[in-house]
Amino acid sequence: MGGGTEAFPDLGSHCQHQDCHQLDFLPFTCNACRKVFCLEHRSYKSHDCPKSDVGSRKVLVCEICSAAIETTGHDGEDEKKLLERHEKSGDCDPKKKKKPTCPVRRCKEALTFSNTATCKICQTKICLKHRFPADHACEQLRLPSASNNKFLVALAARTGKDCGDKFAAPISQPFVKA
Repeated sequence: MGGGTEAFPDLGSHCQHQDCHQLDFLPFTCNACRKVFCLEHRSYKSHDCPKSDVGSRKVLVCEICSAAIETTGHDGEDEKKLLERHEKSGDCDPKKKKKPTCPVRRCKEALTFSNTATCKICQTKICLKHRFPADHACEQLRLPSASNNKFLVALAARTGKDCGDKFAAPISQPFVKA
């Protein structure tokens, strides 16, 4: 089925949906079935694409150790068999189920994918609440070195925490009338 107009016969294409065949000047090609569709029928669901799961990935989560087991390459294999094979492999350890927590003292925040930050100075994984070096007692911040600059000195004076810098100004007491 051709597209376009008399003047521009190669412009656009007709939708290949069985009930549509609308001439669309900006058609969409399905990346799974390689057919051409209009805006209304471009999604897998709207044109009932038989190959919609071509690029998708499916993952099972083990209830024992919370490990992710990919099932994409195992066509037709039962999910229970995959989980049983994982348990027998020796990789399934119930101790792994517990998520790591923030190493900052008295912080019990679990480190998840969306709640984890890595310090650029000491490379420690901490929660978002303690992502700044001054908040997690960064090891590099404590060591007197060339990295201690005026900003760190001012930060130490403001927060009242000793950063290990011998040039830090003492915190002054506010003036109180007697």
